[in-house]
Amino acid sequence: MTIEEKKKEIERDIRENKIILYMKGTKEFPQCGFSARVVQILNRYGVDYVTRDVLTDPVLREAIKQYSDWPTLPQLYINGQFIGGCDIVTEMDQKNELAPLLR
Repeated sequence: MTIEEKKKEIERDIRENKIILYMKGTKEFPQCGFSARVVQILNRYGVDYVTRDVLTDPVLREAIKQYSDWPTLPQLYINGQFIGGCDIVTEMDQKNELAPLLR
């Protein structure tokens, strides 16, 4: 699959899932500390969300960075909107700005 085809798949995934996290590993077994931190925050809220493991798909890993114009992972999307990575999600959580988006 090409990068452009993968970007279309990403677009569809973001549109079809209220909360989607592009991460290293899975929510059951995160493969990096930053991904684990975002998973921990989302789990604390008890919300349903889907994940995509960029470690199993090198094309996805590159395509999501191009799609968002954001160089790092994880990347969280809520209601079709790019929220950010670990630092931004953590900060929003601490400022009680994340909860309203997750409802």
